[in-house]
Amino acid sequence: MAQISEIEWTDATWNPVTGCTKISAGCDNCYAERFAERFRGVKGHPFETGFDLTLRPTRLEQPLAWKKSRMIFVNSMSDLFHKGVPFDFVDRVFDTMEAAHWHTFQVLTKRSSRMRDYINKRYTNTPAPANIWLGVSVEDGTKKSRIQHLSDTHATVRFLSLEPLIGPLGKLDLSAMHWVIVGGESGPRHRPINEAWVTDIRDQCQAANVAFFFKQWGGFRPKENGRDLEGRIWGQYPLEYSANPHAKVLVAAE
Repeated sequence: MAQISEIEWTDATWNPVTGCTKISAGCDNCYAERFAERFRGVKGHPFETGFDLTLRPTRLEQPLAWKKSRMIFVNSMSDLFHKGVPFDFVDRVFDTMEAAHWHTFQVLTKRSSRMRDYINKRYTNTPAPANIWLGVSVEDGTKKSRIQHLSDTHATVRFLSLEPLIGPLGKLDLSAMHWVIVGGESGPRHRPINEAWVTDIRDQCQAANVAFFFKQWGGFRPKENGRDLEGRIWGQYPLEYSANPHAKVLVAAE
């Protein structure tokens, strides 16, 4: 069954793949790894093999049984575009997302070039379906190439997860983006976030009319410092505006 998520920007999680390997500094204190490794060696537990990359074909069709529309974060415990996940398995994940069209799926990766190449091959002449949101994770200014890869991806809805934000990002090209999520790191080795980094991103989103979602300041526990930013909660999502049925666009709304 679905896991009801405590992640502020989604309703549920779906993990047809679990486990991963580190690829950049944003992975250093991975919450998913920390959680999974607690159960390594526990016989019969879903994470008996810890955070080792694991394909879980029995979970592939789970969303088809969830009749109520949900926003679903795909692979909260992995990265669908890890090089160890065969494209024929990725095909099956996308087959399910296309069939379960009443849900909105949020696919997030750090392997941005692999996602771009896969999506542009699968959806050569038309963008990916509107219920499949495609995003990349960026932790600091050294990883902004992922944003360009996402911009070049044949997506209908593109989003950035700037979490854990561990450094300034500077000027962002948001021209192809629809949603930006920002959050500080949590856990026993969390790295500090600077408010100026956050307000700069928010201001760029407002100037570009891109939905802005501030998830958390972070700390030892995720919610201990709240998510208030300059006196308010920022919880925008991309919203389809269709006053003109021939020119639908996405705008920021809460």
